[in-house]
Amino acid sequence: MHETTWNEANRHHQNLWQVIQSYWQLTKPRIIILLLVTTAGSMWIASAGQVDPFLVIITLLSGALASASANVINCLYDRDIDYDMERTRHRPLPSGRIQPRDGWVFAILLAGLSFTLLTVFANLLSACLAMSGILTYVVVYTHWLKRHSTQNIVIGGAAGAIPPLVGWAAVTGELSWAAWAYFAIIFLWTPPHFWALALMIREDYAKVGVPMLPVIVGEVPTARQIWIYTLLLIPMTLVMVYPLHVMGAVYAAIALFLGGVFIAKAWALLQTPSDLTVARSLFKYSILYMMLLSAGMAIDSLPITHTLVAIATDNLTTVLSHLPIR
Repeated sequence: MHETTWNEANRHHQNLWQVIQSYWQLTKPRIIILLLVTTAGSMWIASAGQVDPFLVIITLLSGALASASANVINCLYDRDIDYDMERTRHRPLPSGRIQPRDGWVFAILLAGLSFTLLTVFANLLSACLAMSGILTYVVVYTHWLKRHSTQNIVIGGAAGAIPPLVGWAAVTGELSWAAWAYFAIIFLWTPPHFWALALMIREDYAKVGVPMLPVIVGEVPTARQIWIYTLLLIPMTLVMVYPLHVMGAVYAAIALFLGGVFIAKAWALLQTPSDLTVARSLFKYSILYMMLLSAGMAIDSLPITHTLVAIATDNLTTVLSHLPIR
């Protein structure tokens, strides 16, 4: 009786604010923030630190709308398994606060607005890339791979790597090797990030039959895969410095430091794969890592950074030239 009463009460909004909260929750805003960080970092690099503020606002807003649309459709697809997991049962769709038809209308409106804004204020390439991100996340990851393959997050991770391409295209109207390098960084970062989370909620995935890697192969092989992808990730971050030469010494130092911490945490998990505390630490750090790495790209690309590095290099050269030669 109590469960029935709760369900009935939970299905109805009491006021407009609760309606807004439910639709806001449906977009998974915490996921969107990290995608916007990588978009902004890409725009800063592409413009050499002199990006148009209006273009940044439009691109980030459009990117948020596209990501929100993809997340809403993901929620629509997964509402059956969301209902079976205690952690997700109270979301707007499984709880009945939002009806599937209304969710689809909301998702289509978000995607349409994103495409229109990017086409009008940026360019068609960036708009098409944003739409390809939605299609990759919905069709490749959510519909095709998530419930059928342990490699779901590896291949599906391409969707989360598209925002830097959108940012780069919005600024330049094209895609350079640097844009694709940023794509590759996020592509390689995704498995360690997501599999660390999957280790933490392995039982939830097992309960609903989603073949996440820890569910199918266990903790030890998953920790080993996390270690391998982490080792691949760090040299990829340095490709921006050499051979592409789009980043300098400041970014290189930041990337090496952040990468060193990432490797240490992945190694700790490799030693104790069943320790959920270590997995949680790696998962949380992976989020901080991507934010700080993107911030490092932005800082390195600023004209004032170039000036300060040039001054420091000249001073060091002068000092070295005055040292006695033996």
